[in-house]
Amino acid sequence: MGSWNLTYLSKDEIYKIHQASLDILSEIGIKVDHMEIHKKMKEHGAEETSDHRLLLSNEIVEEAIKKSCKKYTIYARNPKHNLEVGNGKPRFLSSGGQVWIVNSLRKERRKPTVNDLQHAITIGDALENINIVGAMVIPQDIPLGVRSVYVYSELIKRSSKVVFSWIEDPREATFVLRMFEVISGGEDEHKKKPMIWYFCEPISPLKFRYESLEILRLFCSKGLPVTFGPMVQAGSTGPVTLAGTLALENAEILAGVTIAQILSPGIPVEYGGIPHIADMRNLNISFGSPEQIIMAIAMVQIGKSYGFPVHVNTGLTDSNIPDAQAGLEKCASMLASALAGAELFGHLGIAGADQGASLEQLIIDNEIAGYVKRVLKGFEVNEETLALNLIKERHGIGSFTGTKHTLKHMRKEQWFPELLNRDPWENWVSKGSKDLLIKAAEAKDRILKEHEIEKLDQQLEKEINRIVKEAFKVLL
Repeated sequence: MGSWNLTYLSKDEIYKIHQASLDILSEIGIKVDHMEIHKKMKEHGAEETSDHRLLLSNEIVEEAIKKSCKKYTIYARNPKHNLEVGNGKPRFLSSGGQVWIVNSLRKERRKPTVNDLQHAITIGDALENINIVGAMVIPQDIPLGVRSVYVYSELIKRSSKVVFSWIEDPREATFVLRMFEVISGGEDEHKKKPMIWYFCEPISPLKFRYESLEILRLFCSKGLPVTFGPMVQAGSTGPVTLAGTLALENAEILAGVTIAQILSPGIPVEYGGIPHIADMRNLNISFGSPEQIIMAIAMVQIGKSYGFPVHVNTGLTDSNIPDAQAGLEKCASMLASALAGAELFGHLGIAGADQGASLEQLIIDNEIAGYVKRVLKGFEVNEETLALNLIKERHGIGSFTGTKHTLKHMRKEQWFPELLNRDPWENWVSKGSKDLLIKAAEAKDRILKEHEIEKLDQQLEKEINRIVKEAFKVLL
């Protein structure tokens, strides 16, 4: 069966990066822009510097790592879509939300609307390999102060899978959690069976802003899972050397873990190792560089050395449309990080380096994810699969196609793409000589026409709508 262990770092190198991260936290410290949490950190042993940074000792950090829950479940509306986190299996996430939507065929982009959001959710819900349905777009025709609430209400109503979007405002977070508590049966039941987690992004280098910390405090107060995912940019917000960026990224993650465990000991944590490079020719962030692959593999190794499930930013590209560059960069990084043992891959469906969301790209990314999953699956070697008797029987005939053995094993042994071309030239031409982008656009239209969402209970939907209405009244 499939077995993989793609690595870059030796055990000694992992230890050196770990020690460098501890030195960063104990000698430089972190900026915690939240008075209550700052005070609580000091009460638990953090030392305050003259410029109000908090120094974290090795003992505090390592104790937090030990306390963290590293295996847990995120629950979906339909239990068949529940996600076990920490079991080593890959999970694929569509983008949490972009502020542009790209028409890849026309090579145009515009501000997204509620209609675009609804289409994106429908497509994510339909795609086989999308385990977590991200919003893909943040609709710009919804007022700024309630966008997270509105987006999550649409996700809840339109997908029975685990869902995800960004939460930037602590006031909105309260309403978002209320919606999940409604559909899970109350606050206590939601704590037992969480349906949402918070993705906390420190500001590199070494700063946690008030809004992120207040949302983190809210999630911790309810015992809900959290992910820490800094996006240190090598050469910009971190050292240009990859080792230095890895040490800083890891330090920021461990700082987040420490804060979370002080707020709520034993809270579930995912390790979000998502550093990038800044292209030194123009300081643009890169989503598709080979260094992205190297750092993703290293981050998987570092995160797994602590026992954490690891989220990586792979399956991404710098190309603004689904072209050969996009295919090269996305498949290379997704496959490499999967072979390293990453569990969560995101964010699929992004055009370029956060240049917008492409629904055609999401459909292609779903195909890439299926490709990668087949590689991870491997194959069995036993008496049945070696098929020696069959080879003896059929070698003179020359064909194994029509045998019972072939019919029995073909779907298990082979992966059959939905979009990738395997037709010879004449057949391809007879079907319209379509490239992958055209096929993806056709698949998008077909899904939007045919896919039936699993509707939310009417009473629950009414309560969700009531909470959204209240949020509009209170927050605007």
